[in-house]
Amino acid sequence: MTVLIEILEVEMYAIVRTGGKQYRVKAGDKLRVEKLDKDLGDEFEIPEVLWVGGADSFSGNPVLPDAKVVAVVTHQTKAAKVLVFKKKRRQGYRKMRGHRQWYTELFIKSITNPKGEVSNAEAAATVFNPEKKKMKAEAAAAAKKEAKQAKVKTGKKVTKKKAAAKKATSKKKTATKKKVTKKKTAAKKKTAKKKS
Repeated sequence: MTVLIEILEVEMYAIVRTGGKQYRVKAGDKLRVEKLDKDLGDEFEIPEVLWVGGADSFSGNPVLPDAKVVAVVTHQTKAAKVLVFKKKRRQGYRKMRGHRQWYTELFIKSITNPKGEVSNAEAAATVFNPEKKKMKAEAAAAAKKEAKQAKVKTGKKVTKKKAAAKKATSKKKTATKKKVTKKKTAAKKKTAKKKS
């Protein structure tokens, strides 16, 4: 009896240290770390690679000298607000503070183990550009302003048309009210005749 053992291709991963914390990453992962002094779109090597795993595993003592993890800075901003509330009972002491922590978002482009084997990301890094967002907002505001100015120039004609439309709708409403009241009075007369 023969047993076939399929050897699964194990995806390469690495354990890196940055900002005093350790993270397990694979090629193509997005990772939030403590704020790094890098610009948007910068590509750099994470200096402290502690472990590279996959088909073969390599551990550092504490750092692997030949292993590389290449990352791209995709976003730098503040995290969601954390509220800190302090209170001492029966003392009238209350303090409310908010804090937003800066972070850097990284895209893991590739991992190289000490043997030289490389695991690359399938997709490319998408860098968030706040200038593009600002330009879109400015363009939308300019378009809104132009539309407003166009309304002001043709404002008299628009108001006359609106007034005429309001008069027509008010005439329709009064006509329908008269019809409804006529129907009600006719129904009352019929019920009065039936009673007598």
